[in-house]
Amino acid sequence: MTGQKSSDESLLLVQIARKDQTALAKLYDRYGRPSYALAYKILGSVEEAEEVVLDVFSQIWQKAATYDPSRSRADTWLFMLTRSRSLDRLRVLQRTVRAAQACMEDAKISTDEIAEPMEDAMIEERSEQVKAALETLPAEQRIALELAYYQGLTCAAIAAKTGIPTGTIKTRIRLGISKLRQALSEQF
Repeated sequence: MTGQKSSDESLLLVQIARKDQTALAKLYDRYGRPSYALAYKILGSVEEAEEVVLDVFSQIWQKAATYDPSRSRADTWLFMLTRSRSLDRLRVLQRTVRAAQACMEDAKISTDEIAEPMEDAMIEERSEQVKAALETLPAEQRIALELAYYQGLTCAAIAAKTGIPTGTIKTRIRLGISKLRQALSEQF
């Protein structure tokens, strides 16, 4: 029976390679939930696990022809894709957290060393520099950053609000932060 199921799944992947949407739907019906469970176990986040599953099935849609049944069973291949994407996403999230913490540490000003009026002036100046740097960003990156940091929206909420895919929002935020960091480092 297991051999029959494995050959059915291999056949589904052949059909997906031919861009058969029904075959992709069948594969998703079989493995969407288990893939989500694996991604959630690794990431601990509903939104991130959902993103991984979407990424995995998108990758399957695009690269089903690369599946080699002599190397692994179809379900093993799918779970390896899910695991790999989840770990990649986890590393990105960890880097983002470390970068945010580093930015927070850099932004701290010691109140012991500066008189309060001087501190207020420095904070105001820094604020103006950040606003000016934001204005130099492309509009789509600036808007994504403003929604994320000034309105506190998640990438998924921004995507829902703007109708732009979550992955695109994440890319815009990442690029915007990188450009801001560069612009601000040149000023200091």
